Amino acid sequence: MHKKSCNKRVFFLISVLFLISVLFDISGCSTDKVQTDLLLPVDFSNIPDNMVLTYFHTDKIEIRIQADPKLIERINLESTRYPVDLYTDLEFDPAGDSDSIEPGAYLIPVEKKRIPMNPAIKILAINPPYLSVQIEKKIKKTFAISVPYTGEPAKGYIALDAATEPASVELTGAASLILSIKELKTKPIDLNNAKEDFKKNIPLDLDNSSIISSSDPIIIVTIPIQQQLVSKSIENIPVQVWNCTSRVTIEPSFITIRVKGPFETLNNMEIMGQIHSFIDLKNLKPGVYARHAYINIPVGLVMTDAVPHVFTVKIE
Repeated sequence: MHKKSCNKRVFFLISVLFLISVLFDISGCSTDKVQTDLLLPVDFSNIPDNMVLTYFHTDKIEIRIQADPKLIERINLESTRYPVDLYTDLEFDPAGDSDSIEPGAYLIPVEKKRIPMNPAIKILAINPPYLSVQIEKKIKKTFAISVPYTGEPAKGYIALDAATEPASVELTGAASLILSIKELKTKPIDLNNAKEDFKKNIPLDLDNSSIISSSDPIIIVTIPIQQQLVSKSIENIPVQVWNCTSRVTIEPSFITIRVKGPFETLNNMEIMGQIHSFIDLKNLKPGVYARHAYINIPVGLVMTDAVPHVFTVKIE
């Protein structure tokens, strides 16, 4: 009996020790806790309707934590963020409304209890201890739109002023930013080697697009491309004689003209070869006459000058 009693006692002690060791392992006390730093993005919510949060604000906080390595590993996989309710944090009068919140710069304390952490994780330090926040009055203003160009059209072509749809947009944002805009432009449009009209959808060129909203962020732009009108002198064109079988002398016997038209037309040898000059002597008897010369000009060209204006014609 005594031997059995001792065996039972030993078995009981072993069982108790085993249970204690299991509980000890489960509680994590057997594992040394570690420390690490976490960077938490700050989520700003409930901004008063008549206000806007400018880019002068703290957008991240750093915390130092201590916990079991497994918890550290788990939290590194989570997207933990620090929440800020601007209306609640800036409204000092609980019975007030957003109209009592004035524009300006504020420091909001970072509260440990707001950080969404497992209770088993110990927060050792928070940096910075205050969030820097700047809010401004929100205003709206309508702007006409201009379209800047880069590059050059094909040789002999020019780009006229672009037409936009819509012609103007309304911007909403911080008063200081909206009022600093002197001219509202789209992103530049490349004209490189363009020969004809084209359309393009293009965004507005806003430096602070994250805190300035537009009634129409994408603009439909139509760019008119036209041939450039240039002038060209054509010298020593022979003056021909029409409708006369007698001997004729013309002084001078050549004419110089100046024509204006599209660049490509003036550089087309086939078209330019159609230009000729003549004097019609039909029904004229022998004698000396002062006559104007006719100039044949192809369609699309305009003659702007001719020298000489009058010719001496002698019919024998």
